[in-house]
Amino acid sequence: MDEIRKMLPNEIPECVNVIRSAFLTVADELGFTKDNAPRFTAFAIDEDRLKNQSTEEKRPMYVYHDHGKVVGYYSLAFLDNGSVEINNLSVLPEYRHIGIGESLLEDAEKKTKELGKNKIEIGIVEENQVLKNWYEKHGFVHTGIKKFDFFPFTCGYMEKYV
Repeated sequence: MDEIRKMLPNEIPECVNVIRSAFLTVADELGFTKDNAPRFTAFAIDEDRLKNQSTEEKRPMYVYHDHGKVVGYYSLAFLDNGSVEINNLSVLPEYRHIGIGESLLEDAEKKTKELGKNKIEIGIVEENQVLKNWYEKHGFVHTGIKKFDFFPFTCGYMEKYV
């Protein structure tokens, strides 16, 4: 049975695999490598980082299960401005285009409301027009861009009130 639920600590390795696999397709498509973008999610996420986000930062983390296998993931970060940021919303490439990402996003919106928050923010690769369009289709509004010296791309920022 498919379900979205809180991540269990022993699922961290599976979650790292989902995140890296999903973000690696973006890296491949846009020409990011470990050399030119070492801080890009596909290359920077590891078990220690997720453990820290879970235990030290106390981020709520959620997984999408398909017959017992973790095939999707996202976490929420609490921002100083009172908003929630979605981090690493990802679906294994072979499970894309069947509604799992949409289910994860809807779940994130529901969890945001349950946490007493009313705004979700997200950072994306601005040059990833497909992803930008997907978030816009789901009610997100583009709020700005920022260029960092350590990335070979522009960071785009989006938000949605829930």
